[in-house]
Amino acid sequence: MRHRRRVLALVVLAGAAILARPARAGAKAPAGPPARKPVEHCAWEKFADAQLGLAAWVQRCDFGFRRIDFVAHGGALAVRYSDGGGPPEPLVDVLGLEPGETPEAGVKRIFAARTAAALARRCVITPWKQGATPAGRVRYTFVPDAAYRKELRRTASPDEVGEPPCGPYGESPDGIQYFETQPRSGVAKVLFVQVGQEEPLFDTRTLELLPPP
Repeated sequence: MRHRRRVLALVVLAGAAILARPARAGAKAPAGPPARKPVEHCAWEKFADAQLGLAAWVQRCDFGFRRIDFVAHGGALAVRYSDGGGPPEPLVDVLGLEPGETPEAGVKRIFAARTAAALARRCVITPWKQGATPAGRVRYTFVPDAAYRKELRRTASPDEVGEPPCGPYGESPDGIQYFETQPRSGVAKVLFVQVGQEEPLFDTRTLELLPPP
């Protein structure tokens, strides 16, 4: 199980803006302004990486004891902490489609490939409907089928938050995550977005797939 979403939740609560740096050369900046004000001691900047194939508005922060920024790392938009002691933590994975594959079919394939087979067979794809989805995008998650959900209800403990019932790429009981497709873009990629428990330091509404360089 991936726990990256917990880290940003702590940062957003910390709360002077610093100067934003321009997007990387050769990459398109995300359209439109950020949807909200930055966290205190942070400033919005335009992230765009042609090799990764993604543009977005992200926040660069300086809390004195800790600096935070976003980089492309391991095929994802990743958050980097000055005091983290490890590699940047991926939060938005950019995942390729196969030739001729539709975005929804690609999401199903990726989920099945990254989930234990016995578990994947008991989960179904469904539109992700928490909050408003920007125009031109479709978001998905994976949830237990009817029989599996009944089983979970019988065995669930009211005092505990259980593990994600459909694995690390399905719905999460303690945070927001979903697959996002952008069919109108014509880009043969989809996103897996880990928002977490609080507002993230990137703007989910400005994630934009970029065409190959």
